[in-house]
Amino acid sequence: MKILIRHGRVVDPASGRDEPADVAIASGRVVGIGTAAASASDFAADFAADRVIDATGLVVAPGLVDLAARLREPGQEHEGMLESELAAAAAGGVTSLVCPPDTDPVLDEPGLVEMLKFRARKLSRCRLFPLGALTRELKGATLTEMAELTEAGCVGFSQADVPLADTLVLIRALQYAATYGYTVWLRPQDAALGRGVAASGAVATRLGLSGVPVVAETIALHTILELVRATRARVHLCRLSSAAGVALVRAAKAEGLPVTADVSINSLHLTDVDIGFFNPDMRLVPPLRQGADRDALRAGLADGTLDALVSDHNPVAEDAKNLPFGEAEPGATGLELLLSLALRWGRDAGLPLHTALARVTCDPVRILGDAVGSLAGSAGRLVEGGVADLCVFDPAEEWALKPGMLASQGQHTPFAFAHTGMALPGRVRFTLVAGTPAFERAAGG
Repeated sequence: MKILIRHGRVVDPASGRDEPADVAIASGRVVGIGTAAASASDFAADFAADRVIDATGLVVAPGLVDLAARLREPGQEHEGMLESELAAAAAGGVTSLVCPPDTDPVLDEPGLVEMLKFRARKLSRCRLFPLGALTRELKGATLTEMAELTEAGCVGFSQADVPLADTLVLIRALQYAATYGYTVWLRPQDAALGRGVAASGAVATRLGLSGVPVVAETIALHTILELVRATRARVHLCRLSSAAGVALVRAAKAEGLPVTADVSINSLHLTDVDIGFFNPDMRLVPPLRQGADRDALRAGLADGTLDALVSDHNPVAEDAKNLPFGEAEPGATGLELLLSLALRWGRDAGLPLHTALARVTCDPVRILGDAVGSLAGSAGRLVEGGVADLCVFDPAEEWALKPGMLASQGQHTPFAFAHTGMALPGRVRFTLVAGTPAFERAAGG
Protein backbone atom coordinates (compact mmCIF):
# COMPACT_ATOMS: atom_id res chain seq x y z
CA MET A 1 0.00 0.00 0.00
CA LYS A 2 1.32 3.43 -1.00
CA ILE A 3 0.51 6.28 1.36
CA LEU A 4 1.35 9.95 1.03
CA ILE A 5 1.23 12.08 4.18
CA ARG A 6 1.03 15.70 3.07
CA HIS A 7 1.63 19.11 4.66
CA GLY A 8 2.71 17.78 8.07
CA ARG A 9 5.43 18.97 10.43
CA VAL A 10 7.97 16.17 10.25
CA VAL A 11 9.91 15.71 13.51
CA ASP A 12 12.66 13.11 13.81
CA PRO A 13 14.39 13.52 17.20
CA ALA A 14 17.30 11.24 16.27
CA SER A 15 18.43 13.44 13.38
CA GLY A 16 17.11 16.78 14.63
CA ARG A 17 14.82 17.15 11.63
CA ASP A 18 11.91 19.50 12.33
CA GLU A 19 10.39 21.00 9.20
CA PRO A 20 7.26 21.08 7.08
CA ALA A 21 7.43 18.15 4.69
CA ASP A 22 5.55 15.36 2.96
CA VAL A 23 6.24 11.70 3.64
CA ALA A 24 5.86 9.00 0.98
CA ILE A 25 5.45 5.37 2.09
CA ALA A 26 5.54 2.19 0.04
CA SER A 27 6.05 -1.50 0.87
CA GLY A 28 6.21 -0.71 4.57
CA ARG A 29 9.11 1.74 4.18
CA VAL A 30 9.55 5.50 4.03
CA VAL A 31 10.59 6.03 0.42
CA GLY A 32 10.85 9.80 0.54
CA ILE A 33 10.66 12.87 2.74
CA GLY A 34 10.43 16.33 1.27
CA THR A 35 8.21 19.06 -0.02
CA ALA A 36 5.66 17.94 -2.60
CA ALA A 37 6.69 14.35 -2.01
CA ALA A 38 4.62 12.89 -4.80
CA SER A 39 6.42 14.89 -7.50
CA ALA A 40 9.84 15.77 -6.07
CA SER A 41 12.69 14.63 -8.27
CA ASP A 42 14.29 12.43 -5.64
CA PHE A 43 11.20 10.21 -5.43
CA ALA A 44 10.21 7.68 -8.02
CA ALA A 45 8.51 9.54 -10.81
CA ASP A 46 5.67 7.04 -10.97
CA PHE A 47 4.82 7.22 -7.23
CA ALA A 48 1.04 7.15 -7.10
CA ALA A 49 -0.46 7.02 -3.63
CA ASP A 50 -3.29 4.63 -2.85
CA ARG A 51 -4.18 6.96 0.01
CA VAL A 52 -3.36 10.56 0.83
CA ILE A 53 -3.43 11.73 4.46
CA ASP A 54 -3.78 15.47 5.00
CA ALA A 55 -1.55 16.29 7.97
CA THR A 56 -2.04 20.05 7.93
CA GLY A 57 -1.45 21.31 11.48
CA LEU A 58 -0.28 17.86 12.59
CA VAL A 59 3.09 16.45 13.65
CA VAL A 60 4.45 13.42 11.79
CA ALA A 61 6.87 11.61 14.10
CA PRO A 62 8.37 8.15 14.61
CA GLY A 63 6.10 5.69 16.36
CA LEU A 64 6.52 5.64 20.13
CA VAL A 65 8.61 2.93 21.81
CA ASP A 66 7.40 1.93 25.29
CA LEU A 67 9.80 -0.06 27.47
CA ALA A 68 7.27 -1.11 30.15
CA ALA A 69 3.83 -2.42 29.26
CA ARG A 70 2.10 -5.43 30.76
CA LEU A 71 -0.34 -7.02 28.32
CA ARG A 72 -1.83 -9.44 30.89
CA GLU A 73 -1.82 -12.34 28.42
CA PRO A 74 -1.30 -15.20 28.95
CA GLY A 75 -2.84 -15.86 32.32
CA GLN A 76 -4.66 -12.68 33.34
CA GLU A 77 -6.99 -12.22 30.39
CA HIS A 78 -9.73 -10.93 32.71
CA GLU A 79 -7.56 -7.80 33.16
CA GLY A 80 -6.31 -7.43 29.61
CA MET A 81 -6.43 -9.33 26.33
CA LEU A 82 -3.66 -9.08 23.77
CA GLU A 83 -6.16 -7.65 21.29
CA SER A 84 -7.36 -4.88 23.59
CA GLU A 85 -3.93 -3.87 24.87
CA LEU A 86 -2.28 -3.77 21.45
CA ALA A 87 -5.26 -1.73 20.25
CA ALA A 88 -4.57 0.63 23.16
CA ALA A 89 -0.93 0.84 22.08
CA ALA A 90 -1.95 1.81 18.54
CA ALA A 91 -4.42 4.38 19.88
CA GLY A 92 -1.56 5.92 21.86
CA GLY A 93 0.81 6.10 18.89
CA VAL A 94 2.95 3.27 20.32
CA THR A 95 4.35 1.09 17.53
CA SER A 96 6.83 -0.96 19.61
CA LEU A 97 6.63 -2.10 23.20
CA VAL A 98 8.54 -4.24 25.68
CA CYS A 99 6.56 -6.55 27.98
CA PRO A 100 7.89 -8.06 31.22
CA PRO A 101 7.96 -11.82 31.82
CA ASP A 102 5.55 -12.04 34.78
CA THR A 103 2.71 -13.62 32.82
CA ASP A 104 1.04 -16.89 33.83
CA PRO A 105 2.87 -19.04 32.92
CA VAL A 106 6.05 -17.02 33.26
CA LEU A 107 8.02 -16.34 30.06
CA ASP A 108 10.82 -18.74 30.92
CA GLU A 109 10.41 -21.15 27.99
CA PRO A 110 11.11 -20.40 24.30
CA GLY A 111 7.76 -21.82 23.20
CA LEU A 112 5.84 -19.33 25.33
CA VAL A 113 7.83 -16.43 23.88
CA GLU A 114 7.34 -17.60 20.32
CA MET A 115 3.59 -18.03 20.85
CA LEU A 116 3.25 -14.51 22.26
CA LYS A 117 5.21 -12.95 19.40
CA PHE A 118 3.21 -14.94 16.84
CA ARG A 119 -0.08 -13.73 18.31
CA ALA A 120 1.13 -10.14 18.26
CA ARG A 121 2.27 -10.39 14.63
CA LYS A 122 -1.13 -11.74 13.60
CA LEU A 123 -2.84 -8.72 15.15
CA SER A 124 -0.56 -6.26 13.26
CA ARG A 125 -1.20 -3.46 15.75
CA CYS A 126 2.19 -3.05 17.41
CA ARG A 127 5.62 -4.69 17.49
CA LEU A 128 6.15 -6.77 20.61
CA PHE A 129 9.54 -7.28 22.28
CA PRO A 130 9.28 -9.66 25.27
CA LEU A 131 11.65 -9.81 28.21
CA GLY A 132 12.54 -13.32 29.28
CA ALA A 133 12.50 -14.38 32.92
CA LEU A 134 15.90 -14.10 34.57
CA THR A 135 15.18 -17.08 36.83
CA ARG A 136 12.87 -20.05 36.48
CA GLU A 137 9.29 -19.07 37.36
CA LEU A 138 10.82 -15.84 38.75
CA LYS A 139 11.58 -17.75 41.95
CA GLY A 140 15.13 -16.40 42.17
CA ALA A 141 16.85 -19.79 42.42
CA THR A 142 17.75 -21.20 38.97
CA LEU A 143 18.81 -19.18 35.94
CA THR A 144 16.82 -19.62 32.74
CA GLU A 145 18.31 -20.71 29.42
CA MET A 146 19.09 -17.19 28.26
CA ALA A 147 20.55 -18.23 24.91
CA GLU A 148 17.42 -20.18 23.94
CA LEU A 149 15.14 -17.37 25.08
CA THR A 150 17.16 -14.87 23.05
CA GLU A 151 16.81 -17.03 19.95
CA ALA A 152 13.05 -17.13 20.59
CA GLY A 153 12.91 -13.32 20.53
CA CYS A 154 13.63 -12.01 24.04
CA VAL A 155 15.38 -8.62 24.12
CA GLY A 156 16.64 -8.94 27.69
CA PHE A 157 16.03 -10.65 31.01
CA SER A 158 14.10 -9.48 34.03
CA GLN A 159 12.55 -10.40 37.35
CA ALA A 160 9.71 -7.92 36.66
CA ASP A 161 8.58 -6.73 40.12
CA VAL A 162 9.72 -9.89 41.89
CA PRO A 163 12.84 -9.06 43.95
CA LEU A 164 15.87 -11.28 43.57
CA ALA A 165 17.03 -11.55 47.16
CA ASP A 166 19.90 -13.99 46.58
CA THR A 167 22.93 -11.88 45.61
CA LEU A 168 24.87 -14.99 44.54
CA VAL A 169 22.21 -15.82 41.95
CA LEU A 170 22.19 -12.19 40.76
CA ILE A 171 25.96 -11.99 40.27
CA ARG A 172 25.94 -15.28 38.38
CA ALA A 173 23.16 -13.96 36.16
CA LEU A 174 25.11 -10.78 35.47
CA GLN A 175 28.32 -12.71 34.76
CA TYR A 176 26.51 -14.89 32.24
CA ALA A 177 24.76 -11.89 30.66
CA ALA A 178 28.05 -10.01 30.38
CA THR A 179 29.69 -12.96 28.65
CA TYR A 180 27.09 -13.07 25.89
CA GLY A 181 26.16 -9.41 25.67
CA TYR A 182 22.65 -9.69 27.11
CA THR A 183 20.97 -6.87 28.99
CA VAL A 184 19.48 -7.48 32.44
CA TRP A 185 16.49 -5.31 33.37
CA LEU A 186 16.09 -4.75 37.11
CA ARG A 187 13.71 -2.67 39.20
CA PRO A 188 15.70 -1.63 42.25
CA GLN A 189 13.77 -2.37 45.40
CA ASP A 190 14.85 -4.20 48.53
CA ALA A 191 12.53 -7.14 49.17
CA ALA A 192 12.11 -6.58 52.90
CA LEU A 193 11.89 -2.78 52.88
CA GLY A 194 9.56 -2.61 49.88
CA ARG A 195 6.52 -4.30 51.38
CA GLY A 196 4.52 -1.14 52.10
CA VAL A 197 1.71 0.34 50.04
CA ALA A 198 2.69 4.04 49.95
CA ALA A 199 5.89 6.07 50.05
CA SER A 200 7.16 6.72 53.55
CA GLY A 201 6.46 10.27 54.62
CA ALA A 202 3.90 12.62 56.11
CA VAL A 203 1.06 11.51 53.80
CA ALA A 204 1.49 7.80 54.55
CA THR A 205 1.72 8.54 58.27
CA ARG A 206 -1.41 10.71 58.24
CA LEU A 207 -3.38 8.08 56.33
CA GLY A 208 -2.06 5.21 58.43
CA LEU A 209 -0.57 3.43 55.40
CA SER A 210 2.49 1.19 55.59
CA GLY A 211 5.46 2.97 54.02
CA VAL A 212 8.15 2.16 51.49
CA PRO A 213 11.24 4.23 52.37
CA VAL A 214 13.59 5.69 49.78
CA VAL A 215 16.34 3.40 51.07
CA ALA A 216 14.35 0.46 49.69
CA GLU A 217 15.39 1.78 46.28
CA THR A 218 18.87 3.04 47.09
CA ILE A 219 20.04 -0.08 48.95
CA ALA A 220 19.05 -2.18 45.95
CA LEU A 221 20.73 0.33 43.62
CA HIS A 222 23.98 0.21 45.56
CA THR A 223 23.97 -3.60 45.34
CA ILE A 224 23.22 -3.61 41.61
CA LEU A 225 25.86 -0.99 40.83
CA GLU A 226 28.52 -2.83 42.82
CA LEU A 227 27.75 -5.99 40.87
CA VAL A 228 27.90 -4.07 37.59
CA ARG A 229 31.36 -2.81 38.59
CA ALA A 230 32.41 -6.40 39.23
CA THR A 231 30.90 -7.95 36.09
CA ARG A 232 30.60 -5.05 33.59
CA ALA A 233 27.19 -6.46 32.68
CA ARG A 234 24.80 -4.14 30.89
CA VAL A 235 21.87 -3.32 33.20
CA HIS A 236 18.74 -1.31 32.58
CA LEU A 237 17.20 0.13 35.76
CA CYS A 238 13.42 0.20 35.57
CA ARG A 239 11.11 2.90 36.94
CA LEU A 240 13.24 4.90 39.31
CA SER A 241 11.17 6.81 41.84
CA SER A 242 13.45 8.92 44.05
CA ALA A 243 15.82 11.87 43.94
CA ALA A 244 18.46 9.76 45.70
CA GLY A 245 18.10 7.09 43.03
CA VAL A 246 18.60 9.65 40.27
CA ALA A 247 21.77 10.89 41.99
CA LEU A 248 23.18 7.36 42.17
CA VAL A 249 22.49 6.71 38.50
CA ARG A 250 24.04 10.05 37.54
CA ALA A 251 27.21 9.16 39.44
CA ALA A 252 27.29 5.66 37.93
CA LYS A 253 27.06 7.06 34.41
CA ALA A 254 29.79 9.61 35.15
CA GLU A 255 31.94 6.67 36.26
CA GLY A 256 31.29 4.95 32.95
CA LEU A 257 29.21 2.02 34.19
CA PRO A 258 27.07 0.39 31.47
CA VAL A 259 23.70 1.32 32.97
CA THR A 260 20.58 2.98 31.64
CA ALA A 261 17.38 3.94 33.46
CA ASP A 262 13.78 4.93 32.92
CA VAL A 263 10.94 6.61 34.80
CA SER A 264 7.18 6.08 34.57
CA ILE A 265 4.62 8.69 33.59
CA ASN A 266 3.11 8.26 37.06
CA SER A 267 6.23 9.19 39.02
CA LEU A 268 7.05 11.97 36.58
CA HIS A 269 3.77 13.83 37.12
CA LEU A 270 2.25 12.79 40.45
CA THR A 271 3.20 12.83 44.14
CA ASP A 272 1.97 11.12 47.28
CA VAL A 273 -0.33 14.09 47.94
CA ASP A 274 -2.40 12.92 44.96
CA ILE A 275 -3.46 9.85 46.95
CA GLY A 276 -6.02 12.22 48.44
CA PHE A 277 -8.59 10.37 50.51
CA PHE A 278 -7.37 6.82 49.83
CA ASN A 279 -7.86 6.93 46.05
CA PRO A 280 -7.06 3.34 44.93
CA ASP A 281 -6.19 4.53 41.42
CA MET A 282 -3.08 6.04 43.02
CA ARG A 283 -2.01 2.63 44.34
CA LEU A 284 1.06 2.12 42.19
CA VAL A 285 4.40 0.33 42.16
CA PRO A 286 6.75 2.05 42.69
CA PRO A 287 4.73 4.25 45.05
CA LEU A 288 4.26 7.96 44.40
CA ARG A 289 6.84 9.93 46.34
CA GLN A 290 7.26 13.53 47.46
CA GLY A 291 7.46 16.64 45.29
CA ALA A 292 11.25 16.84 45.59
CA ASP A 293 11.53 13.33 44.17
CA ARG A 294 9.21 14.14 41.29
CA ASP A 295 11.20 17.28 40.49
CA ALA A 296 14.48 15.35 40.52
CA LEU A 297 13.00 12.74 38.18
CA ARG A 298 11.89 15.47 35.80
CA ALA A 299 15.34 17.06 35.84
CA GLY A 300 17.02 13.69 35.40
CA LEU A 301 14.90 12.90 32.36
CA ALA A 302 15.69 16.33 30.89
CA ASP A 303 19.46 16.06 31.31
CA GLY A 304 19.68 12.45 30.11
CA THR A 305 20.44 10.79 33.43
CA LEU A 306 17.18 8.93 32.88
CA ASP A 307 17.14 7.63 29.33
CA ALA A 308 13.47 6.95 28.67
CA LEU A 309 9.92 7.68 29.74
CA VAL A 310 7.63 4.64 30.02
CA SER A 311 3.90 4.17 30.39
CA ASP A 312 4.20 1.44 33.05
CA HIS A 313 0.97 0.15 31.52
CA ASN A 314 -0.58 -2.33 33.94
CA PRO A 315 -4.35 -2.79 33.43
CA VAL A 316 -6.28 -3.80 36.54
CA ALA A 317 -9.78 -5.27 36.71
CA GLU A 318 -12.62 -3.41 38.44
CA ASP A 319 -13.01 -5.87 41.29
CA ALA A 320 -9.27 -5.76 42.03
CA LYS A 321 -9.07 -1.97 42.03
CA ASN A 322 -12.26 -0.92 43.79
CA LEU A 323 -11.04 -1.93 47.23
CA PRO A 324 -9.56 -0.11 50.23
CA PHE A 325 -6.25 1.49 49.25
CA GLY A 326 -3.99 -1.04 50.96
CA GLU A 327 -5.88 -3.99 49.48
CA ALA A 328 -6.26 -2.64 45.93
CA GLU A 329 -4.11 -4.22 43.23
CA PRO A 330 -1.38 -1.79 42.19
CA GLY A 331 -1.26 -0.68 38.58
CA ALA A 332 -2.76 1.69 36.03
CA THR A 333 -3.48 1.92 32.34
CA GLY A 334 -0.95 4.10 30.53
CA LEU A 335 -0.31 3.20 26.89
CA GLU A 336 -2.78 5.74 25.53
CA LEU A 337 -1.40 8.49 27.78
CA LEU A 338 2.33 8.18 27.08
CA LEU A 339 2.47 10.72 24.25
CA SER A 340 0.36 13.34 26.00
CA LEU A 341 2.26 13.06 29.26
CA ALA A 342 5.61 13.24 27.47
CA LEU A 343 4.41 16.43 25.76
CA ARG A 344 3.09 17.78 29.06
CA TRP A 345 6.47 17.19 30.72
CA GLY A 346 8.32 18.79 27.83
CA ARG A 347 6.06 21.83 27.88
CA ASP A 348 6.34 22.25 31.66
CA ALA A 349 10.13 21.96 31.43
CA GLY A 350 10.39 24.42 28.53
CA LEU A 351 11.99 21.81 26.27
CA PRO A 352 11.77 21.69 22.48
CA LEU A 353 9.35 19.19 20.99
CA HIS A 354 12.10 16.94 19.64
CA THR A 355 13.60 16.49 23.12
CA ALA A 356 10.30 15.36 24.65
CA LEU A 357 9.70 13.00 21.73
CA ALA A 358 13.23 11.59 21.92
CA ARG A 359 12.53 10.09 25.35
CA VAL A 360 9.72 7.97 23.89
CA THR A 361 11.17 7.21 20.44
CA CYS A 362 14.88 7.01 19.61
CA ASP A 363 16.24 6.98 23.19
CA PRO A 364 14.38 3.79 24.21
CA VAL A 365 15.68 2.14 21.03
CA ARG A 366 19.25 2.86 22.11
CA ILE A 367 18.53 0.84 25.26
CA LEU A 368 17.27 -2.07 23.16
CA GLY A 369 20.30 -1.88 20.87
CA ASP A 370 20.74 -4.75 18.43
CA ALA A 371 17.86 -6.62 20.06
CA VAL A 372 15.46 -4.87 17.67
CA GLY A 373 16.87 -7.10 14.93
CA SER A 374 15.83 -6.14 11.41
CA LEU A 375 14.57 -2.78 12.68
CA ALA A 376 18.10 -1.74 13.69
CA GLY A 377 19.01 1.61 12.18
CA SER A 378 15.46 2.86 11.69
CA ALA A 379 13.39 1.92 14.76
CA GLY A 380 12.34 5.03 16.66
CA ARG A 381 13.38 7.15 13.69
CA LEU A 382 11.74 8.73 10.66
CA VAL A 383 14.27 8.38 7.86
CA GLU A 384 14.23 7.61 4.17
CA GLY A 385 14.56 3.89 3.66
CA GLY A 386 13.53 3.21 7.25
CA VAL A 387 10.59 1.21 8.48
CA ALA A 388 7.33 3.18 8.29
CA ASP A 389 6.30 3.01 11.95
CA LEU A 390 4.79 6.47 12.39
CA CYS A 391 2.65 8.49 14.77
CA VAL A 392 0.70 11.45 13.43
CA PHE A 393 -0.73 13.66 16.16
CA ASP A 394 -2.35 17.02 16.75
CA PRO A 395 -0.09 18.98 19.12
CA ALA A 396 -2.69 21.69 19.66
CA GLU A 397 -5.56 19.49 20.80
CA GLU A 398 -6.07 19.25 24.56
CA TRP A 399 -8.34 16.63 25.99
CA ALA A 400 -9.63 15.37 29.32
CA LEU A 401 -9.76 11.69 30.09
CA LYS A 402 -13.29 10.47 30.73
CA PRO A 403 -14.68 7.02 31.66
CA GLY A 404 -14.94 4.66 28.73
CA MET A 405 -12.56 6.60 26.49
CA LEU A 406 -9.70 4.12 26.60
CA ALA A 407 -9.27 1.18 24.23
CA SER A 408 -7.50 -0.77 26.98
CA GLN A 409 -9.50 -3.34 28.88
CA GLY A 410 -8.27 -1.65 32.04
CA GLN A 411 -9.94 1.72 32.58
CA HIS A 412 -8.23 2.72 35.81
CA THR A 413 -5.67 5.53 35.62
CA PRO A 414 -4.61 8.22 38.10
CA PHE A 415 -4.97 10.83 35.35
CA ALA A 416 -8.75 10.52 35.04
CA PHE A 417 -9.44 12.73 38.04
CA ALA A 418 -9.91 16.48 37.86
CA HIS A 419 -7.95 17.20 41.04
CA THR A 420 -4.71 16.21 39.31
CA GLY A 421 -5.15 19.26 37.06
CA MET A 422 -4.05 17.23 34.05
CA ALA A 423 -5.21 18.73 30.79
CA LEU A 424 -3.69 16.29 28.32
CA PRO A 425 -1.97 17.95 25.35
CA GLY A 426 -1.62 16.22 21.99
CA ARG A 427 -3.97 13.66 20.48
CA VAL A 428 -3.01 10.82 18.17
CA ARG A 429 -4.76 10.96 14.81
CA PHE A 430 -3.01 8.16 12.91
CA THR A 431 -0.69 5.30 13.81
CA LEU A 432 1.06 3.37 11.07
CA VAL A 433 2.93 0.10 11.61
CA ALA A 434 5.07 -1.03 8.68
CA GLY A 435 3.20 1.45 6.51
CA THR A 436 -0.23 0.03 7.36
CA PRO A 437 -2.77 2.08 9.35
CA ALA A 438 -3.14 0.46 12.78
CA PHE A 439 -5.27 3.27 14.20
CA GLU A 440 -6.99 6.41 13.02
CA ARG A 441 -9.16 8.95 14.78
CA ALA A 442 -11.26 11.61 13.12
CA ALA A 443 -10.58 15.23 14.02
CA GLY A 444 -12.31 16.02 17.31
CA GLY A 445 -13.12 12.33 17.81
